Amino acid sequence: MKNSKKLLKELITLSEKILNEKVFFNNLHKASKAIVNCLKCGGVVFACGNGGSFTTAEHLTEELMGRYRSNRRALPATCLGANTPALTCIANDFSFDNIFEREVSALMKKGDVLCVFSTTGNSPNILRAVMTAKEKEVITIGILGKDGGKAKDTCDISIIVPHSDSARIQEIHTFILHIICEYVEKAFGDE
Repeated sequence: MKNSKKLLKELITLSEKILNEKVFFNNLHKASKAIVNCLKCGGVVFACGNGGSFTTAEHLTEELMGRYRSNRRALPATCLGANTPALTCIANDFSFDNIFEREVSALMKKGDVLCVFSTTGNSPNILRAVMTAKEKEVITIGILGKDGGKAKDTCDISIIVPHSDSARIQEIHTFILHIICEYVEKAFGDE
């Protein structure tokens, strides 16, 4: 019980720190706006991540395709890596570092958005996906942790959770994706 309270206090302290970071909220607004613009212009939102960050990427895409809080039209979104046969083929025939890059190359087009979730910003498969997306003139959004890693300066928009614990970072990443969903539903709610 004491440990649970300690962890909650840690999350509250991190949340209070973020409340004072203008760059965090400016970039969150930019990312939300980029996603809405993409969807209004007929683009697709793609997301990816590794481990727990993969489930966060899936969470974002299911909220866009389904719904977050209110009924609205289904919005096009895909989680890279969710096609298990493609994932295992690419990892086996190329390398795990190529799993997202190959899907970006095959599926994405100019005007789409790629959201990458990473607690470090240094995963080679994430960095390769971002670089390939940029070559295709796709807007890249990094939802990152720690200091943002290499992805911080590679992504067009970076939202960084300044903490060293992956669990706390992922908890705030869930908050970020819910704020994005709020913004999206406000934009598409009256259609």
